[in-house]
Amino acid sequence: MNLAVSRYILNHMVQYAGTVLDASFAALSDATRRGILEQLGRADASITDLAGKFRMTLTGMKKHVGVLEQAGLVTTEKVGRVRTCKLGRRGLEQEAAWIEQYRQSWAARFNELDKLLEELKHKEKTDGRKKQS
Repeated sequence: MNLAVSRYILNHMVQYAGTVLDASFAALSDATRRGILEQLGRADASITDLAGKFRMTLTGMKKHVGVLEQAGLVTTEKVGRVRTCKLGRRGLEQEAAWIEQYRQSWAARFNELDKLLEELKHKEKTDGRKKQS
């Protein structure tokens, strides 16, 4: 495979992952949409049922479900006049991996800060003993 093609494929993959993460985090940024996911985790529900549960208009609920659907977190199926919502097939593995990467980075930084503070405390104690002598 030539280098230009390899770069294109890699760049396309990065852009795709970014697009998926952007859509997911945008969908998850709203408390109502997180609530919808929690509700659908317990049982499938119609848009009418969800609208009633969240005290929202049907139009508003359709918009929220649409955002979740675009992110791949929810699927809908229309049977007759009823549109039923259920959790999508795509889990949150990519999002969890992204968060975990940054959690580990922050944990390492805090560990280094803890070490520095311990060194400073130890030095302060040692210097205090030298002054008393």
